[in-house]
Amino acid sequence: MHCIPSTVILALSIAASGVAATPFKFPLPDGFPNPNPAQLAVIEKEAGGTLPNGPLPTILKSTGITTLQLLALNEIFEVAYFTELLFNVTNNVTGYDAKAIAPLDKKYVMDTLTAVVNQEKLHAAGVNGILTNANQTAIKPCEYQFPVTNFIQAIALAQTFTDIVLGTLPEAQAIFAADGGDESPLVPLFGSVLAQEGEQVGFYRFAQKKTPSAAPFLTGGSPSFAFTAIQMFIVPGSCPQPLSNVNLTTFGPLAVVTTPMAKNMTLGFAVPGNVSSAANSIVYLSGANLPVTVPISNVSSVAGKYYFFDASFPFASGFANGLTIAALVKGAGQTFKSNDAVAAATLYGPGLIEVN
Repeated sequence: MHCIPSTVILALSIAASGVAATPFKFPLPDGFPNPNPAQLAVIEKEAGGTLPNGPLPTILKSTGITTLQLLALNEIFEVAYFTELLFNVTNNVTGYDAKAIAPLDKKYVMDTLTAVVNQEKLHAAGVNGILTNANQTAIKPCEYQFPVTNFIQAIALAQTFTDIVLGTLPEAQAIFAADGGDESPLVPLFGSVLAQEGEQVGFYRFAQKKTPSAAPFLTGGSPSFAFTAIQMFIVPGSCPQPLSNVNLTTFGPLAVVTTPMAKNMTLGFAVPGNVSSAANSIVYLSGANLPVTVPISNVSSVAGKYYFFDASFPFASGFANGLTIAALVKGAGQTFKSNDAVAAATLYGPGLIEVN
């Protein structure tokens, strides 16, 4: 029998129905996403560097286009997130004042977030620049909502979605390498972005008194997991371009009900749809290891709408510190040889698990 928190039912309801708080909207005062040359120069100064000035691709394959669309969606979301976080810290919004930030120095945090916001603006502008140079449509901002109310929550969430980015960028590099041609120079370019995001997540972990580097090999992902995760923060129907234009899958939400710890334990999960132990399994992606499949048990439902179940979390069998991704898949007892194979079988996910 599950003790079902009302907050979990609320979270699943919001994910399914798109109930939104007051949304974050663009454009920004500095003109982003379309700054003029003078505004761009200020952004570059605050970012600590400029946009790359090398030649851009003129031809992109369909897989490369989809990958760049995903990356642009993510970078613009990150600009929105860190812009709001910087505003809250700068203006001493309740939960973001000096006391809430301590023992970190407020000016240090503001300087850090100022750099991050502007670096993300250049990431977004760079990705959209690649798309438009190849006669593809630039990704435009949506409206966003962020489920955090204080600095500690905001930094923890920043760590999690940056961990997802760190798992997605190597996938992007592999796609660009496989496409070849004009896309080949994108491999080292996004290697530099990958390194920059790694520097960021070190700060978010440090701010939570965690070791700056989580594990020797970080958790990978699959593009559709990142695509679904971004939509957790997008106000449904607010995007100027339909998200269906991006050739990726949006999965149903998978809530992790139990607080995970760095040990073998049982986790509770919840989804807004029918599941059974005979027809479904949980699969974990952790570190650079092969996916791990475990059975589900103790399935129960609320009004036949929300289904709750348990699954073992075999952390001590070789899972990594930091991010682990969970997915509810079709079939019981299947084994998977790649993260993309897990994504192809996924019904609900990603469930985002952070342990240290």
